[in-house]
Amino acid sequence: MADWAIRRLHDIPDVLGDYPGEMRMGSFGLDCEQVAFTWRRMPQQTGGKGSYGHRHKTQEEIYFVASGRLLFKLEDEVMEVPAGTVVRVGPDVARSVWNEGPDDAVLIMVSKKLDDPGADIEKVEDFWPA
Repeated sequence: MADWAIRRLHDIPDVLGDYPGEMRMGSFGLDCEQVAFTWRRMPQQTGGKGSYGHRHKTQEEIYFVASGRLLFKLEDEVMEVPAGTVVRVGPDVARSVWNEGPDDAVLIMVSKKLDDPGADIEKVEDFWPA
C-alpha cells in the first residue's frame, strides 16, 4: 500500500449529522498518522454562541478562515476574524467560533492527531451566552 492518499473533500464523511453546515475530518478520510485536518462550512447563525466552549489538555489548534468572517471567542475576548486570517490557540485557552453571517464561512482547522480526541477536550458550559 502506498504511503500517500488523495481524496475529494466530499468523499470524506460529514460528521455534523442534522446540525447545519458540514464538518469533514480529513485525518480519518486520509488515514493521517500525525496531523488532524478538519474542513468546516458554517452557515450564518451557526457555531458555539449560546452554547458551550472548549479547551484542550494538550492540543494546540491552528484555524484558517478560508472564506467569510467569523467571530472567535478566546477566553473573555470576542474578535471578528476575516477570510485569509490564521489563528493559533494554545491548549489551555477556552474557545468557540460563531458565524454571524450573512454568508457561509469556511474554516480549516489543523492540529496534532490524537488517538482519542474526545479525551483531550474539556467542555466549558455557558461559555458564550446568546
